[in-house]
Amino acid sequence: MLKVLVFLPVVGAALLAVLPVRRALPLWQVAMVFALGALGYALWLAGQFDAAGPALQMFESRAWNRRLGSYFALGVDGISLAMVLLTALLSLIAVLMSRRMTEGARLYFVLVLLLESAMFGVFMARDWSLFYVFWEATLLPLFFLIDRLGGPNRQRAALNFFLYTLGGSVFMLVALLFLYDAAPGHSFAMADMAEGGRGLPLNTQLLIFAGFFIGFGVKMPVFPLHGWLPLAHVEAPSPVSILLSGVLLKMGAYGLIRAAETLPAALLATQDWLVVIAFISLLYGGILAWRQQDLKAMVAYSSISHMGIVLLGIATLNVTGLTGAVMQMVAHGLTAGLLFLVVGLLYQRTHSRDLADYGALPGKAPRFAFFTAFGLLAAIGLPGSAGFIAELHALVGGFQRWGGWVLILCLAMLIGAAYSLRVIGRLCLKGEPMDLPDMTRTEAVAAGLLAVCILGLGIWPAPLLELIAGSVDQVARLFGA
Repeated sequence: MLKVLVFLPVVGAALLAVLPVRRALPLWQVAMVFALGALGYALWLAGQFDAAGPALQMFESRAWNRRLGSYFALGVDGISLAMVLLTALLSLIAVLMSRRMTEGARLYFVLVLLLESAMFGVFMARDWSLFYVFWEATLLPLFFLIDRLGGPNRQRAALNFFLYTLGGSVFMLVALLFLYDAAPGHSFAMADMAEGGRGLPLNTQLLIFAGFFIGFGVKMPVFPLHGWLPLAHVEAPSPVSILLSGVLLKMGAYGLIRAAETLPAALLATQDWLVVIAFISLLYGGILAWRQQDLKAMVAYSSISHMGIVLLGIATLNVTGLTGAVMQMVAHGLTAGLLFLVVGLLYQRTHSRDLADYGALPGKAPRFAFFTAFGLLAAIGLPGSAGFIAELHALVGGFQRWGGWVLILCLAMLIGAAYSLRVIGRLCLKGEPMDLPDMTRTEAVAAGLLAVCILGLGIWPAPLLELIAGSVDQVARLFGA
């Protein structure tokens, strides 16, 4: 069942590669069919998932290399299924917003579908060697998407992204080899490695966790491993930025949760250090976002701040905080996707991302004004949005662990409100009216779909909370929560 979802985009990419057409429109239509098919199949899988059943479901495994102990093993729990649904939705939005992609359209759509397939594989892999293969497989499509189709500094941005990610992956690979040596029967299966990892001495667990944290921290990213993010976001095509911020960053947080299951003693020993890094990321990302004039760079730096909330939730190691972390991963994916969508459309019309070049939007472009204000308010966790539910869980979980010290984190979150309200005031409330073509119907539908998801999860979060509850409980039990 799961292999179909992993390889469906690959089939679409192969078809696009050999399709004997030169016009961009038929290529876009084929990509849309496969992106819609992937979302529909992911929703069907979600319907088959029993939230009250075992944590891991739909498990399938075939020997890849028996001698090495490597398996093509796929399975989903509540956390990975939530990420799969997010990936399918944002991939569809990215393809939908690529309607005007004409230059290099064939290469672009092939790479986007291959990237979607690799992201599915990361979230569904139940073997660390397979996880690593899919993890590295996301690197190549993104490198070429930025390097061939990005902005003026695309080559520098692509190289920066490649070196940062590859460097982090080396540390992760070394950590995996240490774990492989400790696993019973020398197997890469996640269950076997977790069993072996939990029995290791604390110092060995800390050493292995350090390798995992560098690898996953680069992708999240957390301070000070974030250097690639702003440049890659600014230079990447806007639909690619939707996937980069909405899904790729969540791969790091997802990997960190899997590392927590494998090395619980190391997580308990570094718990207080993780919350310090979360606080620095929150503060640093918020301040830099506040100081930005470039709208795309502002959203990029705000992602560092929001992923700090995810790290805070993971560091609590209790049910409430971990629930907040997973909720924030979904909420930030939707919100960042909406903001990059709007900023990309504004850039298409004005060829500028400088905030000083914009006037008030409501007069001539009310749809732009609404979705800009909505996205920025959702980003600061306005009640009624998915971000509010996520941040509330993360802070309550933090209070359960650290008590009143969590108020310092609340102050850092206020900076996020400062940069969002600054941009809303500039684009929606004051200044000379700007003569700007408003969103088309297709663009409004794409933005509206994300807005409905953000509102839906904010007003009625129960389905997502029930979906992830069993998996979160299983992780929290390892830490006595």
